[in-house]
Amino acid sequence: MADPQSNAPLRADTGAPTSGVIHVRTRLTAGFTVLSNALAQRRGSAVTVGVAAYVASLPDGSSVTIAALCEHFSEGEILVSRALRELEAAGYLERRRERMPTGQVRTRTYFYDVPAGDGPDDPPRPPKPPRTRRRPTARDAAKVPAAAPGREAAPAPGPEETENPAPALGEADPEAVAVLAALRRVDPRLVLSSREAARLAPAVAEWLAAGVGPREVTEMLTVRLPTAFRARPASVLAFRLRETPLPTPLPPVLPPPAERPAVLPFQTCDGCERAFRAPEPGHCRSCRDHPAGEHLHAAG
Repeated sequence: MADPQSNAPLRADTGAPTSGVIHVRTRLTAGFTVLSNALAQRRGSAVTVGVAAYVASLPDGSSVTIAALCEHFSEGEILVSRALRELEAAGYLERRRERMPTGQVRTRTYFYDVPAGDGPDDPPRPPKPPRTRRRPTARDAAKVPAAAPGREAAPAPGPEETENPAPALGEADPEAVAVLAALRRVDPRLVLSSREAARLAPAVAEWLAAGVGPREVTEMLTVRLPTAFRARPASVLAFRLRETPLPTPLPPVLPPPAERPAVLPFQTCDGCERAFRAPEPGHCRSCRDHPAGEHLHAAG
């Protein structure tokens, strides 16, 4: 007797899941990037994870500015800038302003596979660059006051100490800050940080002091903006404030000139035929005061 046959499908392998994703692994030996699960599975914006994966895959020295990232991604500057700020807040990204040996100040970006922290097992961080001092010039010596007798002169400050720090937002003109903060209501791309608003506030205050109203300043900063920004919105606004000439102040309003009295026409006196000014013909003042005034005129 033949063995019984069944037309039921064979049972699937018990090791494979019955739902969800099934990975088909391929061992790569080149052209791949290692990402931690904490970064790849980070909750929140997919743009943030995508920007992090793209930056991690780039070789050292590649440009990761907002403009360079916008050329690669279809998202705009706002989403890309927000992703960089989230990565910086989470410790994956660090931006430093470092002074080169030539004296120029550049921004360097460091990307970490593991977020920066204070734990003993955290990966080492790149060392801070040493401070470089330039040789003092005659102009620097003229700025340093002479030391008092019996006291040692203080050393000249280095470039880092002489740089003007960013102004505090509380010290800026409140009306100018209010104008800058309201720009995002007109154009959602014009989102400024507190430091950027503090740096732009003095230029806006000059416009307000020149007699330009907040509405006119807002229109000047927002009309005919480019479709895509190649730089930070603050740089675009700073360019407009710097390149647009201030309006010429209006001349002071002079009081209206006083009305000059009307000049009366000449009349001939009916009594002495002497010319005098009067609105109508008649007698002159002498004839009116002295009816017999002919002898007075003749005597005169």
